[in-house]
Amino acid sequence: MKKNFDKCLQMLLVHEGGFQADKFDPGNDGDGYGNQGSTNLGVTAKVYAAYTGQPAPIEVMKALTFDDIAPIYKQNYWDRARCSDLASGLDWSVFDWQVNSGNRSSKALQKIVGAKPDGAIGPKTLQAVGNYETRELIEKMHSSRQVFYSSLKTFARYGNGWTRRNNETLEAALHMLE
Repeated sequence: MKKNFDKCLQMLLVHEGGFQADKFDPGNDGDGYGNQGSTNLGVTAKVYAAYTGQPAPIEVMKALTFDDIAPIYKQNYWDRARCSDLASGLDWSVFDWQVNSGNRSSKALQKIVGAKPDGAIGPKTLQAVGNYETRELIEKMHSSRQVFYSSLKTFARYGNGWTRRNNETLEAALHMLE
Protein backbone atom coordinates (compact mmCIF):
# COMPACT_ATOMS: atom_id res chain seq x y z
CA MET A 1 0.00 0.00 0.00
CA LYS A 2 1.18 3.47 -0.83
CA LYS A 3 1.03 4.59 2.79
CA ASN A 4 3.53 1.92 3.83
CA PHE A 5 6.64 3.24 2.06
CA ASP A 6 7.82 5.42 4.95
CA LYS A 7 7.20 2.68 7.51
CA CYS A 8 8.90 0.06 5.34
CA LEU A 9 11.88 2.31 4.71
CA GLN A 10 12.36 2.79 8.44
CA MET A 11 12.24 -1.00 8.96
CA LEU A 12 14.64 -1.49 6.07
CA LEU A 13 17.21 0.88 7.51
CA VAL A 14 17.32 -1.23 10.67
CA HIS A 15 18.53 -4.10 8.46
CA GLU A 16 20.84 -2.02 6.31
CA GLY A 17 22.77 -0.19 8.98
CA GLY A 18 25.41 2.47 8.51
CA PHE A 19 28.65 2.86 6.61
CA GLN A 20 30.74 -0.18 5.70
CA ALA A 21 33.33 -1.17 3.15
CA ASP A 22 33.24 -4.98 3.11
CA LYS A 23 35.60 -6.24 0.44
CA PHE A 24 33.84 -9.61 0.44
CA ASP A 25 30.39 -8.17 -0.31
CA PRO A 26 29.64 -9.01 -3.96
CA GLY A 27 27.26 -6.04 -4.25
CA ASN A 28 29.97 -3.68 -3.09
CA ASP A 29 32.17 -3.51 -6.18
CA GLY A 30 32.89 0.20 -6.55
CA ASP A 31 31.10 3.09 -8.18
CA GLY A 32 32.16 2.65 -11.79
CA TYR A 33 34.46 5.67 -11.51
CA GLY A 34 37.42 3.77 -10.05
CA ASN A 35 36.45 4.35 -6.42
CA GLN A 36 36.52 1.53 -3.90
CA GLY A 37 33.17 0.00 -3.10
CA SER A 38 31.38 1.07 0.04
CA THR A 39 27.84 1.12 1.36
CA ASN A 40 25.98 3.50 3.64
CA LEU A 41 22.39 3.18 4.81
CA GLY A 42 22.18 0.18 2.48
CA VAL A 43 23.02 2.14 -0.67
CA THR A 44 26.15 0.98 -2.48
CA ALA A 45 28.59 3.36 -4.12
CA LYS A 46 27.62 1.86 -7.47
CA VAL A 47 23.91 2.54 -6.92
CA TYR A 48 24.55 6.05 -5.61
CA ALA A 49 26.84 6.91 -8.53
CA ALA A 50 24.30 5.58 -11.03
CA TYR A 51 21.49 7.55 -9.38
CA THR A 52 23.40 10.84 -9.19
CA GLY A 53 25.58 10.48 -12.29
CA GLN A 54 28.54 11.47 -10.14
CA PRO A 55 31.42 9.53 -8.58
CA ALA A 56 30.77 8.14 -5.10
CA PRO A 57 34.11 8.01 -3.29
CA ILE A 58 34.23 6.91 0.34
CA GLU A 59 34.00 10.46 1.70
CA VAL A 60 30.76 11.01 -0.24
CA MET A 61 29.38 7.68 0.90
CA LYS A 62 30.22 8.32 4.56
CA ALA A 63 28.27 11.61 4.42
CA LEU A 64 25.00 10.17 3.07
CA THR A 65 21.85 11.09 4.96
CA PHE A 66 18.32 9.75 5.07
CA ASP A 67 17.24 12.51 2.69
CA ASP A 68 19.93 11.44 0.21
CA ILE A 69 18.91 7.80 0.11
CA ALA A 70 15.11 7.84 0.55
CA PRO A 71 14.40 8.84 -3.07
CA ILE A 72 16.73 6.09 -4.30
CA TYR A 73 14.86 3.45 -2.35
CA LYS A 74 11.53 4.82 -3.55
CA GLN A 75 12.46 4.94 -7.24
CA ASN A 76 14.83 2.00 -7.62
CA TYR A 77 13.14 -0.56 -5.38
CA TRP A 78 9.67 0.37 -4.06
CA ASP A 79 8.29 1.80 -7.28
CA ARG A 80 10.09 -0.66 -9.55
CA ALA A 81 8.52 -3.59 -7.67
CA ARG A 82 5.10 -1.86 -7.63
CA CYS A 83 4.98 -2.20 -3.85
CA SER A 84 2.31 0.49 -3.60
CA ASP A 85 0.03 -1.88 -5.50
CA LEU A 86 0.65 -4.80 -3.15
CA ALA A 87 -1.20 -5.58 0.06
CA SER A 88 0.21 -4.45 3.37
CA GLY A 89 2.82 -6.95 4.52
CA LEU A 90 3.44 -8.32 1.06
CA ASP A 91 4.77 -4.90 0.08
CA TRP A 92 7.32 -5.13 2.89
CA SER A 93 8.28 -8.70 2.01
CA VAL A 94 8.91 -7.80 -1.63
CA PHE A 95 10.62 -4.48 -0.86
CA ASP A 96 13.12 -5.82 1.66
CA TRP A 97 14.20 -8.64 -0.63
CA GLN A 98 14.24 -6.32 -3.65
CA VAL A 99 16.75 -4.08 -1.86
CA ASN A 100 18.82 -7.02 -0.70
CA SER A 101 18.90 -8.97 -3.99
CA GLY A 102 17.60 -6.86 -6.85
CA ASN A 103 14.57 -7.88 -8.87
CA ARG A 104 14.88 -11.45 -7.66
CA SER A 105 11.96 -10.74 -5.30
CA SER A 106 9.75 -9.61 -8.19
CA LYS A 107 10.64 -12.74 -10.13
CA ALA A 108 9.96 -14.93 -7.10
CA LEU A 109 6.54 -13.33 -6.59
CA GLN A 110 5.73 -13.83 -10.27
CA LYS A 111 6.78 -17.45 -10.13
CA ILE A 112 4.69 -18.05 -7.00
CA VAL A 113 1.53 -16.63 -8.62
CA GLY A 114 2.11 -18.28 -11.99
CA ALA A 115 2.98 -15.12 -13.92
CA LYS A 116 5.89 -14.84 -16.34
CA PRO A 117 8.96 -14.35 -14.09
CA ASP A 118 10.52 -11.43 -15.95
CA GLY A 119 11.01 -9.20 -12.91
CA ALA A 120 8.68 -6.50 -14.24
CA ILE A 121 5.58 -6.35 -12.05
CA GLY A 122 2.71 -5.32 -14.28
CA PRO A 123 -1.06 -5.69 -14.53
CA LYS A 124 -0.96 -9.44 -15.21
CA THR A 125 1.20 -10.12 -12.17
CA LEU A 126 -0.95 -7.89 -9.99
CA GLN A 127 -4.09 -9.64 -11.21
CA ALA A 128 -2.51 -13.03 -10.39
CA VAL A 129 -1.45 -11.78 -6.95
CA GLY A 130 -5.10 -10.98 -6.27
CA ASN A 131 -5.95 -14.67 -6.58
CA TYR A 132 -3.98 -15.54 -3.42
CA GLU A 133 -4.30 -14.84 0.26
CA THR A 134 -1.68 -12.30 1.32
CA ARG A 135 -0.46 -14.48 4.21
CA GLU A 136 0.21 -17.37 1.81
CA LEU A 137 2.21 -15.13 -0.52
CA ILE A 138 4.27 -13.71 2.36
CA GLU A 139 5.07 -17.20 3.62
CA LYS A 140 6.00 -18.43 0.13
CA MET A 141 8.20 -15.37 -0.42
CA HIS A 142 9.99 -16.17 2.84
CA SER A 143 10.58 -19.76 1.75
CA SER A 144 11.78 -18.75 -1.73
CA ARG A 145 14.13 -16.19 -0.26
CA GLN A 146 15.66 -18.70 2.12
CA VAL A 147 16.18 -21.24 -0.67
CA PHE A 148 17.90 -18.52 -2.71
CA TYR A 149 20.19 -17.50 0.15
CA SER A 150 21.10 -21.10 0.91
CA SER A 151 22.18 -21.60 -2.71
CA LEU A 152 24.77 -18.81 -2.66
CA LYS A 153 28.51 -19.44 -2.41
CA THR A 154 28.74 -16.70 0.20
CA PHE A 155 26.14 -18.32 2.48
CA ALA A 156 28.84 -19.54 4.87
CA ARG A 157 29.97 -15.92 5.41
CA TYR A 158 26.62 -14.12 5.39
CA GLY A 159 24.00 -16.85 5.85
CA ASN A 160 23.27 -16.28 9.53
CA GLY A 161 22.59 -12.60 8.94
CA TRP A 162 20.53 -13.25 5.82
CA THR A 163 18.47 -15.89 7.62
CA ARG A 164 17.88 -13.57 10.59
CA ARG A 165 16.85 -10.77 8.22
CA ASN A 166 14.53 -13.07 6.28
CA ASN A 167 12.89 -14.30 9.49
CA GLU A 168 12.49 -10.74 10.82
CA THR A 169 10.98 -9.67 7.51
CA LEU A 170 8.48 -12.55 7.67
CA GLU A 171 7.51 -11.71 11.24
CA ALA A 172 7.03 -8.01 10.48
CA ALA A 173 5.13 -8.73 7.25
CA LEU A 174 2.71 -11.06 9.03
CA HIS A 175 2.26 -8.48 11.80
CA MET A 176 1.30 -5.92 9.16
CA LEU A 177 -1.67 -8.13 8.22
CA GLU A 178 -3.30 -7.61 11.60
